[in-house]
Amino acid sequence: MKTAVLRDSRGRILARFWLDTAKGAARALAALVDLGARLWVAQAFLVSGLLKVGNWNNALELAANEYPVSWLDPVTAAYLGAGIELLCPIFLAVGLFTRAAAFPMLVLSLVIQFSYRELDTNLYWAALFGWFVVFGPGPLSLDRRLAAGLRSGALPFAGAAVRFGDALRRRGGPVYLAALRLWLAAALTGLEAPSVLPWVASGWIGAVAAPAMAFGLATPAACLLLILTQVGAGMVGRGASPDALWLLALLGVSGAGSWSLDRLLDRKLGMRLMPGSDCPGTWPHVVIVGAGFGGLACAIKLRFLPVRITLVDRRNYHLFQPLLYQIATGSLSPGDIATPVRSVFRDDLNLTVLRGAVDAVDTASQAVSVDGKAIRYDYLVLATGATHSYFGKDHWAPFAPGLKHVEDATEIRSRVLDAFERAEAADSAEERAPLLTFLIVGAGPTGVELAGALAELARHGLEKEFRRFDPTEARIILVQSGPRVLPAFPERLSEIAQRSLEALGVEVRLNSRVEMIDRDGVRVSGARIKAATVLWAAGVMASPAAGWLNAEADGAGRVKVAPDLSVAGLPNVFAVGDTAAANAWNGNPVPGLAPAAKQGGEYVAAVIRARLLGKPQPGPFRYRHKGSLATIGRKSAVADFGRVQLSGAVAWWLWGLVHVYFLVGLRNRLSVMFGWFWAYLTYGVGIRLITGEDTEPNYATEAAPIRKAS
Repeated sequence: MKTAVLRDSRGRILARFWLDTAKGAARALAALVDLGARLWVAQAFLVSGLLKVGNWNNALELAANEYPVSWLDPVTAAYLGAGIELLCPIFLAVGLFTRAAAFPMLVLSLVIQFSYRELDTNLYWAALFGWFVVFGPGPLSLDRRLAAGLRSGALPFAGAAVRFGDALRRRGGPVYLAALRLWLAAALTGLEAPSVLPWVASGWIGAVAAPAMAFGLATPAACLLLILTQVGAGMVGRGASPDALWLLALLGVSGAGSWSLDRLLDRKLGMRLMPGSDCPGTWPHVVIVGAGFGGLACAIKLRFLPVRITLVDRRNYHLFQPLLYQIATGSLSPGDIATPVRSVFRDDLNLTVLRGAVDAVDTASQAVSVDGKAIRYDYLVLATGATHSYFGKDHWAPFAPGLKHVEDATEIRSRVLDAFERAEAADSAEERAPLLTFLIVGAGPTGVELAGALAELARHGLEKEFRRFDPTEARIILVQSGPRVLPAFPERLSEIAQRSLEALGVEVRLNSRVEMIDRDGVRVSGARIKAATVLWAAGVMASPAAGWLNAEADGAGRVKVAPDLSVAGLPNVFAVGDTAAANAWNGNPVPGLAPAAKQGGEYVAAVIRARLLGKPQPGPFRYRHKGSLATIGRKSAVADFGRVQLSGAVAWWLWGLVHVYFLVGLRNRLSVMFGWFWAYLTYGVGIRLITGEDTEPNYATEAAPIRKAS
């Protein structure tokens, strides 16, 4: 959008942004309320079922004499009621077969109301179960996660059931919501079931809320007013039961439905705030290069703004790099820590994902060259990450692969596993020794975690799988040029980490410099070490972004940026993450960590948003360090939060929770948690595949090309 267009529609744009934000918040709240309501009614019925089973004779006596059902044998009624109360709540709570579980509970509630005893609670239950029958599972349910696969799957009747549920929600939902609102309105006016909401039935609140409910006007506000009123009444013993509050909460967060004044006003307001049909083509174009932590965070923050976004990356997935070492050691599958970028933004029509490599940037014409094709931009965000740095010894690359990409991790996994396979085929101990020697260069977090995982693999993961040698004979060597491991951590934690590594059998060599790497091994401080597998974790270098921009760079190739992360002389070009050299950590360089990249991406999005909407630009970027973590094996880790320092099992659990939290996608979180839990209990290693055409490393006489980030 050009300046004039932005000036004319800035108010509408801002209003639309806040409207969309409010709707997004409402959807998130609706998911939580749906889950809470399911859990609430499920526990009530489950407790009732457990009490019946615990005193079965009493249950039979009540079914025969106190609460008989005229059309059912008492024993059959008791068994049927207890079965429904024991089984259906479990399925309802987890959101599996939600409609099928809610329907018997709906019938049971009506039977209790009309055959046993008339109570308001029974009506609330019936209304809640009717809600779940009509609207089905909420977002936080197994049904919703499985719906897409079942809809087109081969399971008998599964597709038909999902399509029936969709039709019921689409056609029956408005009818149900209208009936529910009219019932509540009648209760509020005292025309029907005046005891449903007793405290407000005759007061001014009822007089205001009743017509709002009947016509579906300001329904969320009316429901909130009633909930607060009932909570206040409950404090003096006169309010409705919690079931009524859950029913009001569901209605409030879900809205009044299609047959309401709220929906009519929403359509009118949406059309009024929507820019004209010619606007999207004139919206500013933001090109983001790199779908790592920084690029993804920036895109997520910008997607609700009136901008066209093009997200470019050489790969079609976002990779959670901190767990790459677990792919390299067979603990996780690549799919566990990689998420397709397109799936993240499938609902954002103003965002386009391009798979391609950037080879140049023309700042004069404001265009990015992607595979030779020019893409013009109004704002450019470079989040291109980093690759391995061999400190001018690039000819070491074929002999000592680094760990930055999925391809690196699977190659390392193949080399490690192949070394064990070749050791099994070796004819002598002399031939086997170098094959069972694994040397890691660099004792930062990646090197330490890789060494610990390799030691666990050799000592536990491959137990009893080889006949001609014992995998525990494997020798894991960690080489560090400095005086301690984890140099960025406090000295006390470094010492703890070193002791944990040594307890696993890792040989830690400090103040040792790698002088040469070839196909036979490594020379470390003048001593020759024969090792068939050498892994590089010693250094990184930024992508060639500085060269694209002809901008000043630091020694690691990172673009030197201004306080707002823009490139000097290019106010509409930004660099974040490993691409940027910013002294924004209390005057010190920002570390190359995932949280730093995310904070940088979010900050740049805030700067762009402020410029678009004519708002004051945020102050200089300041990196907020929330802590550093590193794990050593399966039960030890170190965590540095400044004044608070943790180690051992507590730090290990914290490390696991943090890494699962930052994974993108529910499937990845569940998969990683299950994989870790299984491995923790069984010492099992899940992915032991040797992939690629050649099992033996291909050591070229010339250096292999270093991978460059997109």
